Amino acid sequence: MRPHPQRTLLVLTLPALAYSLAQTMLVPAFGDLETELHHGPADITWVLTSYLVSAAVFTPLVGRLGDQVGKRRMLVLSVIAFAVGNVISALGGTYALVLGGRVVQGIAGGMFPLVFGILRDEFPPEKVGSAIGFVSSTLGIGGGVGLLLGGTMVDSLGYASVFWLGAIASAISVVMIQLLVPESPVRVPGRTDYRGALLLGLGLVAGLLGVSQGKPWGWSDPRVVSLLVAGPVLLVVWFLVQQRTREPLVDVSLLSHRPVLLTNLATLLVGFGMFGAYVLVPQIVEAPTSTGYGFGGSATHAGLLMLPGSLCMFFFGPVSGTLGTKHGHQVSLFLGAVLSATGLGLLAAFHGSDASILGFFTIVTLGIAFAFAAMPNLIVASVPPTQTGSATGFNAVVRSVGSSAGTQVTAVVVAATVVGSALPKDSGYVTALGICSGVSLLAAVLAFLVPSAKTPHVLVSEERGAASLLPDPALAADLA
Repeated sequence: MRPHPQRTLLVLTLPALAYSLAQTMLVPAFGDLETELHHGPADITWVLTSYLVSAAVFTPLVGRLGDQVGKRRMLVLSVIAFAVGNVISALGGTYALVLGGRVVQGIAGGMFPLVFGILRDEFPPEKVGSAIGFVSSTLGIGGGVGLLLGGTMVDSLGYASVFWLGAIASAISVVMIQLLVPESPVRVPGRTDYRGALLLGLGLVAGLLGVSQGKPWGWSDPRVVSLLVAGPVLLVVWFLVQQRTREPLVDVSLLSHRPVLLTNLATLLVGFGMFGAYVLVPQIVEAPTSTGYGFGGSATHAGLLMLPGSLCMFFFGPVSGTLGTKHGHQVSLFLGAVLSATGLGLLAAFHGSDASILGFFTIVTLGIAFAFAAMPNLIVASVPPTQTGSATGFNAVVRSVGSSAGTQVTAVVVAATVVGSALPKDSGYVTALGICSGVSLLAAVLAFLVPSAKTPHVLVSEERGAASLLPDPALAADLA
């Protein structure tokens, strides 16, 4: 007898939340990292970006391995990697070791396609949407909660405490997963495309490195130009190689399927806008009042303003899944993108008080809650069970790329308004938030074009059987 799916959901939420918090908990520590590691802001930004890029590279690889050898097994290994990476960064003491630890932590990005696959295997079809929505809501919780918790811990215990918390949470998660989460019955035998993973990683790193180094090196510098050209070229080569690989890392023919293609494009844009907001809002709050726009607040102050919106995601993520199950997940994605675009646009125009930051950022996070719950559900509803891992894995890759690009592009836009040793001008933040709003609005247009997909694509012959997919009356009452 398989365990109650609600227990599985609660256990899987813990490592997902730990991973999400790690995205932004280090942001309040950037100043301390610059001082203790003797590196400038451009280098320290890579402590965040390297984590996202690593997740983008390893997610499809881990998802593919999960389809082959077992989702629970790979989930345990990815969470162990997260714990090890945190220990490396905590004990490092040098820029190279802290950065290396963050890269190892990024391997855990592969947990999300594994978690989504397990939920699909364990929940009855009508409950899959809300379950995935609940876990997806943790992806945005890192904004306010991560900044607030990170700021408090950094102020009192130092930056290493952030890594120790991640290591402890991971260790607890490994034990709980091993004891309480069942192994998935779905397997896809085959080989793993390491060549594809290498090409994808090189393309992503080259492109993002070129964007991040544009200002310090100069946009006309041959190194920057070479990186900006090499990134897209390598990604094109990766796509062509995937087409000619017998067992590719990602089935690119599946990516051209209209619901999958449009969902991935919208995911890229929503991820861009989300991280743009999470990085820009704390900078505005913490800027000195002498700038004319800053609040002179602390990281804790910024975290408190972002906390209500982030907590709302726990409630509206499942609501998005339920709405999508009834009316189509593309409706939730459209609504989420519109809300995000609206909130970002209002922040661009009005960010001069605590009330405006709190209210408009909450609108942004409500949008993210609906969108992030809808995106994996749309993918799950559009592909067969045997490809859930690789398909949702690539969707997570796209989200990480969008987040990385949003972080770097908005940083470049804001930095362009810095003159000499002065702080950025308000116009830089207005422009950056406006760009994020426009990008989110484009995501809404793409969401509107996604074909309807209300329920997960279930192939009974590939699952445990029709009877095992239908809950008994008592279980249905518990899940309602």
